[in-house]
Amino acid sequence: MRLSFLRPVMVVTSVAALAGCWFSDETLETFMGPTMGSTYTIKYVRAAGAPDVVKAQAEVEAILAEVDLQMSTYRSDSLIEGFNQAAAGCQPMPEPVLELVRYGEQLARRSEGAFDLTIEPLLNLWGFGPQSRGQRIPSADGLTAVRAEYGYQRLQVRDGQLCKDRDGIQVDFNSIAAGYTVDRIAARLQQLGVSSYLVEVTGELKAEGRKPDGSPWRIAIEAPQSEGRVAQQIIQLDGLGVSTSGDYRNYFEQDGQRYSHTLDPRRAAPINHKLAAVTVLDNSAMQADGLSTVLMVLGPEQGLAFAEAEKIAALFVVRDENGFVSHSTAAFDALFPTQGEQP
Repeated sequence: MRLSFLRPVMVVTSVAALAGCWFSDETLETFMGPTMGSTYTIKYVRAAGAPDVVKAQAEVEAILAEVDLQMSTYRSDSLIEGFNQAAAGCQPMPEPVLELVRYGEQLARRSEGAFDLTIEPLLNLWGFGPQSRGQRIPSADGLTAVRAEYGYQRLQVRDGQLCKDRDGIQVDFNSIAAGYTVDRIAARLQQLGVSSYLVEVTGELKAEGRKPDGSPWRIAIEAPQSEGRVAQQIIQLDGLGVSTSGDYRNYFEQDGQRYSHTLDPRRAAPINHKLAAVTVLDNSAMQADGLSTVLMVLGPEQGLAFAEAEKIAALFVVRDENGFVSHSTAAFDALFPTQGEQP
């Protein structure tokens, strides 16, 4: 079964090695599987009262199945796809869907339209959406026409219902659903008595606590290169979600021009600045997920200014004539004071 939200950039991976040996009743458990067009991985410390792997995996996969049924744009029977295909009006929706729409509207307003949950028609037109017909540069007439088919202002939550004010408005949760799913899984593990875990879903990640030997969860932020995976920085996590957005894997080229899968809703076109990747850390993986998209659209100058003003912990990797240069915000430096700006 093809699942919901294919993440074009697998940006954060766990550092798997465990340091040394230890003597403890706690054990490190791991399980993984396919989801959202990619994979998920769960690592958790099983102490007294915590569930075994069979129980934990069943709980995790129940959440993944629920998210897929509610929010997938790759299955015609999902709740959001039913809404997308319906005429203008309102439909009852479960609270998780409404929660994501509310957060999407908040991000859209904060970023003055750099974030927009309704750009699926634009994604399809450029060849990056679930109903696309191949990657290509749209015609001027096509771009003019598609501007009438999206806009976050056309989507509202009213009395427990999701409403759109014109036919053709479609919702795509690709930019926040994986982070939301990470938060849901982390919360469920805590309810089950797990206090130390690393949850990763299609590259979005959250970690809390420590491993049985007392060492922290360490993750690698991937360097922005199209071939292979190389760690740019390794950081320690405890209670934070991590999301990276980048333009270096999912794109197409035509006549020597590179067209990124990250689209700017304000311009109805792919981003065309020098920001290669941005990593965001936040207590909420969903918020980190959405904010990394916002900053990627805004670019190196506007994005950095926005992140500083909003006190976002972010690491920007920008192309220059010598390769790449990294810039971090004050909030990022406060979390990782030895990182700073790097060549």
